[in-house]
Amino acid sequence: MSLVVIHPTPDAAWADMRLQGVLRYALEGREVRLLRRAEELDGLSGQTLLFAVPLGEAGINLEYTRMLLQLRTRPHLLQGCTAALIVDGAGELYTKSVGAELALALSRSGCALLGRPLVEGTGSLANFAVQAKNLGTDLMGAYRAAARELVERLLGETFPKRARPKLLALHASSHHTSNTMALWARVRGSLEDCCDIREIGLRNGTLSDCSGCPYTMCLHFGERGGCFYGGVMQEEVYPAVREADALVLLCPNYNDALSANLTAFINRLTALFRQTRFYDKAVFALVVSGYSGGDILARQVISAMNMNKSFYLPGHFALIETANFPSQAMALPGIEERLEAFSKHIRTTLLAQ
Repeated sequence: MSLVVIHPTPDAAWADMRLQGVLRYALEGREVRLLRRAEELDGLSGQTLLFAVPLGEAGINLEYTRMLLQLRTRPHLLQGCTAALIVDGAGELYTKSVGAELALALSRSGCALLGRPLVEGTGSLANFAVQAKNLGTDLMGAYRAAARELVERLLGETFPKRARPKLLALHASSHHTSNTMALWARVRGSLEDCCDIREIGLRNGTLSDCSGCPYTMCLHFGERGGCFYGGVMQEEVYPAVREADALVLLCPNYNDALSANLTAFINRLTALFRQTRFYDKAVFALVVSGYSGGDILARQVISAMNMNKSFYLPGHFALIETANFPSQAMALPGIEERLEAFSKHIRTTLLAQ
């Protein structure tokens, strides 16, 4: 499989030296096509992409910003592509936030991301301390190894499709008053002919958040398919996640953050994640804000579920709407067309033709 490396030219040549060395190691023996300018992003539909972004001390790369402009304004620019990301920073900040920002823009341009698509190198490379210890190497050795492993997974990525996929929807909303649930009802109705759909509400009863058990304790319970704190997560949600081919998170905007129970769900997934990876499961999101900030929640889903918990991120993974008053969402201009398009994206991602 051919690989296109998109490596935006940094504002200063010295800011790119470390990343160039990492790329030489990760891509050794492979033929790649190298693109460095925003205007070169045309004509890439259906290809496999590695974005390698060097950042200055302030977390800025002007050529990357020009690429971001293309991605955000052209919703089908990278339709059918699959991508992974390496973000190299001169300082300790911004690598992950730039990664999540780029991932959202890629998805909205039609590009999918494999599970755990980001390798980031902070200025000190302190984020590789554990990996270096486990590999018996130094920080740079761990960085290079992570980049090479990412390239290998990217080139081997084949997301499975099913004759009748199993779809799990998770929410913490009231059916009677929620704009989010009203939109989901219409999406669900469009998918029931081709998917087995299960819906779990997390607002009933107490969903305890993760309390940060020691690693060995979490691993012990995770290997047995459970969690020290039990409850609805162990009894109902874990089995449903294991069976599902995809998750749909229904996300009303609470103070520019996911709801407490959805956050607790993500945190409690750690015990299950100790046992298995979720590379073969997709994540979608339906996000509704009363005023603004839907992109913030979409990036939170990406950071938690795709970059951390390893779920596959499809192109156009999220429907993001703004509605304040009850029932307002279903009266938004063009909403029927957007709901139909979102349902189609789910079908295209999951359904074997």
